[in-house]
Order: sequence, then C-alpha cells, then structure tokens
Amino acid sequence: MSRSTLRLALVLATGLVAVGATPLLAEPIAVPVITPKDLGDDDSGRLIVFAQKVEPGTKPQDAVDTSPFEPTGTAIAAVEVSSLKPGRTAIVGTDVDAFPAAWSTLAPGNYRIQAVFDRNHDYNYGGRGAGDLVSPVVEARLPGPVPTLSLDREIAGQDFAGWLAALSPEARAGIEPGLTSVEPLSVHSTALSRFWGRNTAIEGWVALPPGYARGGDTYPTVYSDGGFGSTNDSARASAARTAAMMAKGDLPSMIWVFLDHHIATGTHEFADSANNGPWGTALTTEAIPALEAKYRMDALPSGRFLTGHSSGGWSTLWLQVAYPKLFGGSWPTAPDPSDFHDFTNIDLYAPAANAYAGSDGKDRPLVRDDGKVVATFRQFAQLEAVLGPYGGQLASFDWVFSPKCPDGRPCAMFDRATGKIDPAVVTYWRDHYDIAHIIARDWARLKPDLDGKIHLTVGTADTFYLNQSAERLKAVLDGLGAKASFRFVPGRTHFDLYKEGDDRWALTKTMAKEMYAVARPATAAQ
Repeated sequence: MSRSTLRLALVLATGLVAVGATPLLAEPIAVPVITPKDLGDDDSGRLIVFAQKVEPGTKPQDAVDTSPFEPTGTAIAAVEVSSLKPGRTAIVGTDVDAFPAAWSTLAPGNYRIQAVFDRNHDYNYGGRGAGDLVSPVVEARLPGPVPTLSLDREIAGQDFAGWLAALSPEARAGIEPGLTSVEPLSVHSTALSRFWGRNTAIEGWVALPPGYARGGDTYPTVYSDGGFGSTNDSARASAARTAAMMAKGDLPSMIWVFLDHHIATGTHEFADSANNGPWGTALTTEAIPALEAKYRMDALPSGRFLTGHSSGGWSTLWLQVAYPKLFGGSWPTAPDPSDFHDFTNIDLYAPAANAYAGSDGKDRPLVRDDGKVVATFRQFAQLEAVLGPYGGQLASFDWVFSPKCPDGRPCAMFDRATGKIDPAVVTYWRDHYDIAHIIARDWARLKPDLDGKIHLTVGTADTFYLNQSAERLKAVLDGLGAKASFRFVPGRTHFDLYKEGDDRWALTKTMAKEMYAVARPATAAQ
C-alpha cells in the first residue's frame, strides 16, 4: 500500500475528513531548491526556506524573513547541506526542522516563499549576509506543492562605508565627525591561539579624546562591550560617536575601548569558558597591558572602567566581579541574567524545572512590547534551533556557561524539544557563572576590592524581563551589606533605556561623568 493510500485509509477509518477542510494527515511539503552558481569548495551550509501568508492588501516584498518580535508570523524550515552543486536539486523537508509547525499544518492560503543558503552558519547572529545565496520571492498556495526556488543571487560583502550609508542621516551625523579620532584594535592572544589552534586576536576600536595627539597627559579608560548582534563595524561606529561627543564637550575626556565580542558561537562575553576559550584571561593579561603600553592610559584600577549593554552588560559586570582588583567600577545596563533564580522568568534551580512552561503549564514569556507578550521562551528557542545549531542567543549561553560534553560541543542546559532543564548542567552554570551566587559565596574575599564598584541601570519594563534578575542581584548585595548603586528606570525598555527627552545618549553622559568622578575626584568636584 502506498503512503498516500495508507494515509487516506487511516483518515476514512477514523472519520476525520471534514468538508472544505484540509485533511489532518496532509502530505508533507517538500521545497526543491537549486542554484546555477558554482560555489567551488565553499558549497556547504544551512539551507533555510521562509513562508509568509499573503494577507489582503499586503504590499510586494523582495525578502521574506523572521523576527523575534513576531516569531510565528513566518513559517521556517531548514536542512544542513554538505555540498550544493550547480543544477542539482536540494530538498528541504518542512515537517521536521520546521517552525512554528510542520508546513503541512499551515492555514490554507497563498504564501510568499524564499530560500536562503546560509554558508557561514551565522543567520542566528546577524541574519542573511555577505556570501549567502538568496532566491527570488515566489508565491504558492499552501498546503500544496512549492515551485523550485533558484538561489541565483549572492549577497555582496559590505565595507564600513556601506554599513554607515545604511544608517539614518541622524545616526550618521553623530558618527562621521568622530571617525578621524578612532583607531583599530587588534591584539594577538597567545592564550586564545593555543586554545583554538589558530591565530586569534582581541579586536575592537579605540576612541581618543580631543587634544590627545598634542599633549602628554594620561587618561582614564573605559572598556565598553556591545550587545548581542554587535560587530566590529558597530564597535567602530560607537567609538566614533563617543569621540564626537567628547569633542563637543558632552563627555569628559577619557580613552574609550570598544570591544568586539562576537564569534561564530555567538558572544564569548569575555569569560573564560570550556568551549570558547580563555577570553577573560586574554583581555586582562594580554590586551589591556598591550593597550596601556601603546596609549597614555592611567593604567590604575581607579582609571579602568567597564560598561556595556545587554550581553555586553553581563560581560562587563562579570569582568568586574572576576577581576575586582583590576577595574575601578562597572556600569552595566540591562545585563543578561546575573542571578539564575530568574533566568528571563525561569528559576533554573527549581525542582523539575522546565524552560518552556511553569508548574501551571503555561508557556513562559520571554519578549514583551508595550506590556504585551510577543514571544515565549519556547518560541524563541525553537525558532533559533531551526535557523541553526549555534550562533543564536540561547545557544550562545551554552557555549559560554556549559561544560564540554563528550561529543566536543557544550552540554545543553535545556532540551530544545521539551524544555526540560538538566540540573547537572545548571549546577555547573551556578558554580562558575551565576554572578549573584558567586558574590554571595566569595564575599569575604571579594569585598575589599568589589564593594562600591557595581553601578547597574535597567528599565522596569525591560523587553526581556532583565529587570527581575537585576532586582535579585540587588537583594543579594543588600543582604551582604554591600555598597552598590542600582537604577530601575520606570517604564523604560531594553531599547529606550539611554534616552531622556530628545537626548538618545543621556545615560551615557551620566555614566561617563560618574566614572570621571572616580578617576578625577578633585576635578569632578569643581
């Protein structure tokens, strides 16, 4: 009996046919994809197809993509391809590696469909980019057969000028005046090169204060780390914006070092890791000494500061706790969870903990906007898993925090299919990276060098609920009698935290003045 005959027999036997409805046991949908391009030896990658339902009044579009702020708005399916040869058809099944569900179960209608060949496996970090192949957008009725998609366009590489040109005129106006006052940073790391077996460097951009080239003074130094999705280009732009703000007198004169912490596995967070290598060691024992030898930096704890947002907020909070003698203070904003009792609404230590649902069976919210939940942890994790096995935000946590498993990859903190949390992995996370736990456990040792150095800011309406973990960290520090400053800004989200009125960078100015007051108390008091 053929598969289709067997399916029909099962449907008839169970009485599941409804007039005018799609059969519940619809045929799986396969998407054929070809390319006319000869990719040579660089012909492997992840083949991803996207489909969006065409609603009345929908405008034409040249790209079909997904968004964490509307995760179920696009159906996705993917497959790993070891070798994509010109003219040879690759088939993307849409019932297994698919999100939010098998395509055979989609609501009937017309869909716009596009294929992308992610040759660098970095879709989870930055979306489609240089070297990826894309097909034209086609329309088809689903469930039903999909025409062959042809990957006939390769996305061209983009230099910094092109990256800058894509910004708004307002954003460019704040960056361009400072470009002449920034310098590239690339410090070879012996420790990282030994770990990876290839030359590895710490990279970023340095913003110099006005008059630096003409004088002989030393300057306090701020080490800044970007959020998830940041790149070396965004570090350059941030450095130039900061240099321009110093030239205008909006910021005190300091040297700013904007670090690039993104790698193939996501963000390494400048934490020594079993999977990513000794990034914290490399920064503190190799990069910072090299920078202090090259530039006129204070080279004292009272003149070394840290700040960063989101994932960069976690990394700069972590660096202060891990190396309290080296740095004079950290100003993290909306850091990733610093107390794993609230890992974006999940208590990792709860008995029989599940990442996807609470004890009441309800899905855990992860992303909110204007007071409404727009994505759950389950949706975010399963979407990320279809887009690729690494490079995404949640997989990045495993690469930083987890022990290495026998297969050479990081042990997963939770099962992507069921959400079940592995308590053994969580114990490892707690002992090595739960900042609140580590501070409480080691307070007697940390207090002389850490007390008074944490200055955290987060919005009470943080998009990813990161204010809740910050509240727990504050409670731990308060319980220890520690000196620390926490700003919980009413109503602010992950994305408008720095803004006051019309000033997009008001918080940067506030934090910079506070840092400068530590480094130059006499001058700041005038």
